[in-house]
Amino acid sequence: MAARVVTNEPAMSATGTSARDSTNVANRPACSRNAASDRADSTNGTGPDLMGVVGRHPASEAGFAYSDGMKKFAEGGKVWDEATLSSYLADPKGVVPGNKMAFPGVKNDGDRANVIAYLKQASQ
Repeated sequence: MAARVVTNEPAMSATGTSARDSTNVANRPACSRNAASDRADSTNGTGPDLMGVVGRHPASEAGFAYSDGMKKFAEGGKVWDEATLSSYLADPKGVVPGNKMAFPGVKNDGDRANVIAYLKQASQ
């Protein structure tokens, strides 16, 4: 399920420009969080913690029960880089059949770039 999320942290554009107004906030799964902005610890919630997701291997966050689909997707040493995140965020069920995330994806290229820029910033 998608939700419009407004945080105290600026959304980042594809060029790295931050914007605090709600017109630049992209869709993000309601289950997603990152420790820096959403809570003081880095434990998993409904979804795995997204702090440090950029550069991490799929299905590798300790303590989270990944779907068989996500485990299969992770085989072969994939990494959550910009290209992999972009294709997944555009069509989660198409890229990872059998995943548990009830999220239709972020269809707009600019919104997806903003989400990825935000995740990169939060992963530093």
